[in-house]
Amino acid sequence: MKFALCLLALLNLGALRPVGGRASAPISTAALEELAYPFDVEAVSAEAQQPQVRVQRPGDNEVALVEEDLPQGRVYYNGSQLWKVLVDKRENIELLVTLREDKDISMWGGNSTTVDVLVKPNSVEKVRKIFKDNKVGFDIVIEDLQKVIDEENPAVIELDDRRGHRLTWQAYHRLTDIHGYLDYLAETYPDLCSVQTIGQSVLGKDIKVLKVSNGKPGNKAMWVDGGIHAREWISPSTVTYIINQFVTNIESEPASIQNMDWYFAPVLNPDGYEYSHTVDRLWRKNRARGVGQCSGTDLNRNFGYRWGGKGSSKNPCTETYGGSGPFSEPETASVERFIRSIQNWKAYISFHSYGQYILYPWGYDRVVPPDYKDLEAVARRAAQAIRTAGGPSYTIGPAGGTLYPASGGSDDWAKGVMKMKYAYTIELRDSGRFGFVLPANYIQPTAREALAALKVIAEAAYLA
Repeated sequence: MKFALCLLALLNLGALRPVGGRASAPISTAALEELAYPFDVEAVSAEAQQPQVRVQRPGDNEVALVEEDLPQGRVYYNGSQLWKVLVDKRENIELLVTLREDKDISMWGGNSTTVDVLVKPNSVEKVRKIFKDNKVGFDIVIEDLQKVIDEENPAVIELDDRRGHRLTWQAYHRLTDIHGYLDYLAETYPDLCSVQTIGQSVLGKDIKVLKVSNGKPGNKAMWVDGGIHAREWISPSTVTYIINQFVTNIESEPASIQNMDWYFAPVLNPDGYEYSHTVDRLWRKNRARGVGQCSGTDLNRNFGYRWGGKGSSKNPCTETYGGSGPFSEPETASVERFIRSIQNWKAYISFHSYGQYILYPWGYDRVVPPDYKDLEAVARRAAQAIRTAGGPSYTIGPAGGTLYPASGGSDDWAKGVMKMKYAYTIELRDSGRFGFVLPANYIQPTAREALAALKVIAEAAYLA
């Protein structure tokens, strides 16, 4: 996730500068760094929730937790509230930083005028009084986060075996359903689809990629991934929806879709994705060994371009820990090996949530590549395609300038190292009403608009 806290304009840090490769001339971010910016986008930590953590035993109408997860129990967010806070002056931002450091709140997302703040249950009255005393405006968006989590995902509908797979795009499915769907496509459409396991996660789960191709020599290649951040459930659902539309309608698709080698990786963080289903709904990182919140690496800070710079933490207990080195994690290392094994790449698309953004490099700082006008033009057309498809407005721009600097991102690596012409991070719905816990009835409208945007990018990649 690269969204949120678009406070750069608010603090007037100046304009973006085009930069090629590593010869950067970044704008100073000293003013924000004084405020500990960018804010770590932290979930309410497990340790802060200990009084409410309960171990869910197998047989309690719940999927059994794996042995690795059982001692930690399931994290519940009863009483946690999501507030939309006005950040119309610098003092408000400083106040939020203090409250975050005191572990009263954590940051979810936002824009140049408001920030989505998760207030921890034991701090609600304290934060309310501080805001009142300091005349900070806010609205309560979610009164009880756990209630929304409980209502987010309906029970998966049992399907007739004749269909061959379990995906419905009416619920958020587990990893076995998603991988089963990829295998089903390879078996049902062998002339079009093939599945490859490109590596294993920290805990040994397969990382699967589906290739969709008509096999024509000279096809250009596009990469599409989802699920790099565990809690962003709308992302894998969107990727599988797009796969389904392409495969079942391939003959009616334009040449830019048919004559392209597509590589889809719906769940790049399988351990984290499963953990967000079984233990902590707001888990973000992978499941590299550690204790509590100090487990895991932010995989989207672990790619080998400008690794370890701004917006990436060296502290493993933070949400933006970038790992011990570039590609230190088996998940990202698998992606690197696989992508390097393929030729003729033209585009790299990574789906995240939330915020409704179409972001292009660079993310490592408030700078842009020399061909940023091309990236901007395609992003603008993609945003228009979303609106034409009935979707909401998406903000476009370079990631580091539109939101905040974040080093070690996958799209920067795709652009800076692999030289893919078009590299984008697309932050899906919503704009903060539900945030990470987007109800499942939003899956299809969100995925439809993402499909419209992807087709625009594919057309540009096809002509590149």
